[in-house]
Amino acid sequence: MSGLPKWGSEQEPARTPEEIQARIGKRLDDVAKILAGALVAVAGVMTLLGLSSDVVFVALNNDSWPIYVASLCAILAIVCSIVALLVHPTRRGNLWETVVLILGVILYMVALSVAVIGAAKAAGGNGRPTITNIKVDGPRSNLKLSFDVHADGVETGASIEVFVNAVRADLSEPVVESVDAYSSELRPNDKGVVEQRVSMPMALPPQAAGISIMALNAGDGALDECGSLTQRGPTCARFRVP
Repeated sequence: MSGLPKWGSEQEPARTPEEIQARIGKRLDDVAKILAGALVAVAGVMTLLGLSSDVVFVALNNDSWPIYVASLCAILAIVCSIVALLVHPTRRGNLWETVVLILGVILYMVALSVAVIGAAKAAGGNGRPTITNIKVDGPRSNLKLSFDVHADGVETGASIEVFVNAVRADLSEPVVESVDAYSSELRPNDKGVVEQRVSMPMALPPQAAGISIMALNAGDGALDECGSLTQRGPTCARFRVP
């Protein structure tokens, strides 16, 4: 019975160096094909974090660098994957393909990381307040002023400051310089959102021509001028009262 082969004694035929390199090249090609979906993955991360197409266009219009960097890194990662697929599966070719794929993976991870930053920055609102639904009822001597204040992405330690003043004919100079007719500091909730309906009585003095409402992110420090070209500049509403 010694002529019969023993169980487990069979061995795989030895592969030639060319076959080994071809097998390694195939595995590297599989990685390259996965890496080719970098742009789709980056777009998926942005969408998952709430970055819609409308927000993307606004962010691009505001020169949001994270979106540009993420897109560029994703495109370069795809280029690396294409180059890796075109490399001939030789010993030296597999070495170059490995280097290219490592570079592609680094670019891929950078693209994902920057995409998260860009999505959070673009979709968060940056803490800029808005003033809406302004309503004025009653005579000048006994007005009732109502309006809504809203802000997204307000930092935990920051607040939205709101000021209301009676102003002169230029609608910018307060009638009373040192005293605000109304002021408040609104704190954000756990999601960084400020939502407040303000309703107040107000009597306009004879020299007042209108009302000025200002809302700004108090985390920015000094009071900025209305119309200033800053990322978190104040929101202002001015109108005349007959």
